[in-house]
Amino acid sequence: MSRNAGLFANISETVGWTPLVALDRLTRGLPGRIALKLEYFSAGASVKDRAALAILNAAERDGKLKPGQRVVELTSGNMGAGLAWACALKGYRFAAVMSVGNTPERRQMIKAFGGEVVLVPQARGGKPGQVSKEDMALVETKTLELVKRWKAFRPDQFNNPASVAAHEFGTGVEIWEQTRGALTHFCALVGSSGTLIGSSKALKARNPRIQTYAVEPQGAEILGGKTVVKTRHNLQGGGYALVPSIYDFSVVDGSLAVSDADAEKTARALAAKEGIMGGFSTGANVAAALRLAKSAPKGSLIVTIACDSGLKYLSTGLYPA
Repeated sequence: MSRNAGLFANISETVGWTPLVALDRLTRGLPGRIALKLEYFSAGASVKDRAALAILNAAERDGKLKPGQRVVELTSGNMGAGLAWACALKGYRFAAVMSVGNTPERRQMIKAFGGEVVLVPQARGGKPGQVSKEDMALVETKTLELVKRWKAFRPDQFNNPASVAAHEFGTGVEIWEQTRGALTHFCALVGSSGTLIGSSKALKARNPRIQTYAVEPQGAEILGGKTVVKTRHNLQGGGYALVPSIYDFSVVDGSLAVSDADAEKTARALAAKEGIMGGFSTGANVAAALRLAKSAPKGSLIVTIACDSGLKYLSTGLYPA
């Protein structure tokens, strides 16, 4: 996508070059400044649109995805929405395999784009609004079953290098150019890890001194080298207490843990003070960035991601009626 493009041929050409906005109200009086990249400006209203499109394009190019073949993927909702609109555009049938613990808004989006939603019951003790490692294991089993039954193409977002490339040659480059190379820190919640790893590769290739951090739910800090004591939390789409095969420790400087309470509090403050309405994951990212802004040297610039829109969480208690 060109930053100065006029008429687009189709919606896929609008993916990328999302706005980067300073959070100067939230950081007033702090040594560091925060900039938030608004990925919900994308077609499926999330950061996963980039990876969804990149994976499909790569699979078509490599001959792994053939005309008429079905596409099946496990998702918490954002990758599912991204694949749904992209498959609709390209003419593929798509099925999203999801835990019933994910918010209903996500299912509705996928269906609106013409996708099929296959719901999987949660593991024992599961709670709506929280999707655990155990829940995802059940979703994985169902996904494998459907891929085999339908001889479908599976994007396999946790293991597909095209997900990393989408951010290495997209998000990370954009952040560098939008900040004119002035950023000092970058942090992002880890789900499949494409956003963090791809962006970190791009940023560190341009300035190795930039510090990058994985954001994880408190109690599930596997990337931080800690014992996992809690696999259930509100940060849908991330913190599954696993290390994706595409994760690269060499481009990550550390891990920051965020509690559900801090993520919720920060998301509400972001909406009320900055006019930016994000979900739990966005709240977690900004909470982690605020921690960096408090301890970083004066004049630091911390960049993080608004993963998706808060409109996907209206059925939860994040934004009380």
